[in-house]
Amino acid sequence: MKKYVIGITGASGSIYAKRLIEEIAAQGHKIYLIISKPGRRVWGDELEIELGEERREIAENIRHSLGYDKDDETITYLDNENIGAPTASGSFQTEGMVVVPCSMSTLSGIAHGLSSNLLERSADVILKEKRELILVPRETPLNAIHLENMLKLANLGVDILPPMPGFYNKPESIDDLINFVVGRILDRLGIEHNLYKRWS
Repeated sequence: MKKYVIGITGASGSIYAKRLIEEIAAQGHKIYLIISKPGRRVWGDELEIELGEERREIAENIRHSLGYDKDDETITYLDNENIGAPTASGSFQTEGMVVVPCSMSTLSGIAHGLSSNLLERSADVILKEKRELILVPRETPLNAIHLENMLKLANLGVDILPPMPGFYNKPESIDDLINFVVGRILDRLGIEHNLYKRWS
């Protein structure tokens, strides 16, 4: 069993995060989940799943929405304000982190090393420990500030993976488009999957 950190922000695209969590958890891996307050709101708006405000309530609702018992330990929810959580320390071993979807605000905070909350601090830890960090920015159009921040992070070895689906595999549904993007994230994490047909 491997451990992964997943951050969810207030950008549109909660379905990418939900599908990614489902795929990683289904393969028996442990997930440490951090959701910003705007991320919780967008999750509720887009997926019609209200998470609540209290830590225990959020944790139980997240697990329930993904088909897990409320006490299941596959998914551990971490409060974004809890800077003392395990993922805030480099001594806590994980395989890597994905921020999906990633808002431009969070991307900027990571690019400038702000560590103003647990999500940003966890990403900073991943960077300093030279582990896999994947950001899935969901914004369009992009301005020069967005692009400069992405370039800065790319030069530090961060994977910038915009949710841009391929069409060579002839997608027939929204699910196909979502699966392509999630599959590409899993590729970067080195996790095998059958979410899309590979080019041959």
